[in-house]
Amino acid sequence: MTALVGTMAGAIWTALNENGTLNTKDLKKVAKIKTDKDLFLGLGWLLREDKVVVTEDDKVLNVALK
Repeated sequence: MTALVGTMAGAIWTALNENGTLNTKDLKKVAKIKTDKDLFLGLGWLLREDKVVVTEDDKVLNVALK
């Protein structure tokens, strides 16, 4: 499971690095992540490492690199 989460975190970081701030729906599509669970596990990894910032705007989560 740790390897999968690390892979998701890498895909998320790459997507954000190439595209800038994305909402979670677009991030999931751009990073080619299939499930919400995988998206949020990868985001959790990046949040723990202090690599991303997550903000909420009208109940939509936006993610950006720090």
